[in-house]
Amino acid sequence: MSKIRVLVVDDSVVVRRIVSDALSTDPEVEVAGVAANGRIALAKIDQLAPDIITLDIEMPEMDGMETLAALRKSHPRLPVIMFSTLTERGAETTLLALSMGASDYVTKPSSIGAPGALSLDDARKQVAQDLLPKVKALGGRRVASMAPRGPGGLPQSPGTTRATGRSKGIDIVAIGASTGGPNALATVMSQIPADLRAPIVIVQHMPPLFTRLLAQRLTAGSKFPVHEAQHGDVLEPGQAWLAPGGSHMTLVRQGRNVVIELNQEPPENSCRPAVDVLFRAVAELFDANSLAVILTGMGQDGLRGCEAIDSRGGQIVAQDEASSVVWGMPGYVARAGIADAILPIDAVAAEIVRRVQRPLDRFIPREGP
Repeated sequence: MSKIRVLVVDDSVVVRRIVSDALSTDPEVEVAGVAANGRIALAKIDQLAPDIITLDIEMPEMDGMETLAALRKSHPRLPVIMFSTLTERGAETTLLALSMGASDYVTKPSSIGAPGALSLDDARKQVAQDLLPKVKALGGRRVASMAPRGPGGLPQSPGTTRATGRSKGIDIVAIGASTGGPNALATVMSQIPADLRAPIVIVQHMPPLFTRLLAQRLTAGSKFPVHEAQHGDVLEPGQAWLAPGGSHMTLVRQGRNVVIELNQEPPENSCRPAVDVLFRAVAELFDANSLAVILTGMGQDGLRGCEAIDSRGGQIVAQDEASSVVWGMPGYVARAGIADAILPIDAVAAEIVRRVQRPLDRFIPREGP
C-alpha cells in the first residue's frame, strides 16, 4: 500500500523537525518534503506530489492564508491541515481558513519553538497524537478510500431513506460533527428558518475559545442565535446551543424546563465534548421525539448515542459520503443501518425542517415518573 505523502510547511526549523519526526513514527506516512514559507511550498507541490499539506498560519513572505487561497485555485482538492496557535487570534484565523477551504487544523503545543514546560520529545508526542489521525483520515482518501462502508461493503446511496413508519413529532434536534463540521454546520444553520419549533443542541469537536468564536460565526450566518452553552441555560424553540470546548454537555429536566448541564468528566472517544454524551441525554429525556443529525467527522463518536436514540424510536439523519470531508462519524451510523435518511449537506436543513412537524405549543418535555 502506498504511503501518505505529507508536505510540511512552517517557517520554524524546530517546528518542521518536530512535525517531520512525529509523522515519521507511523509506517503508513512519509514526509515528502518541507518548506519554510508558502511561496516555496507552491513551487514544490508538482514536483513532490503530496497527498496532504500541513500549513502554518504565520510565515514570512507568503503566510498560510495567502498560501491556502493560492492552493484552492491550483489544487482545489488537495487536503490542507492548518497549524494554529491556541490563541484568540489563532482561533479566528483558523475558522477563516476553514471557511476558505482548509480541511482541518491542529493546535501547536505552546512551547514549540520557544522555551517552555514541554520537552522536544513531549512536543513530538503531542503533535503525533493530534496530527497523525487527521493526516491518515484526510490524506488516506487520496491513496485509498478509508471511509466506512455500508452492508455488503458498498456505500449507502445519497437520499437513502429507511421506512420505519415513525410519525412522532420532534421536540429537539441534536447535531454532532467533527472534521469538516464548521462549514457543514454553517450550511445547515443558514438554511433553517427562525420559527423552527424545536431547540437545537450541537457538539462540534473543538477546543475552548474556538467554540465561542464558532458560535458567533454561526449566529452571524443564521436566522436565530447560536449560543456557546453555559451551565443552567434553558432550552427554547428557535435557538441553538453549542457545547463549549473542554466540557461535556448534557440535559436535565427541571419542572417543565429542560436545562443544559456541563461537566468535565473523562473524555469519550478521546473527545470532550463528546457527541455520544449529548445524544444519550437527548434519548433519555425525549425518547421518540428526538431527531439526531450526524455530520462529517473522523472516528465514530455519535454512533452509540444514535443507537440510544434509535432504540427509543427517535429519528436519525446522516450526511452522505460525497459531501463529507471525512465519512467517519456519519459512515458508522449508516453502516449500522440506523439512519432514517442519508443526504448531501445541502439537503440536511430541509430534512430537519420537514421532520420537525408539530403544533406551536408542542415543546413540553414529559414530566418525570
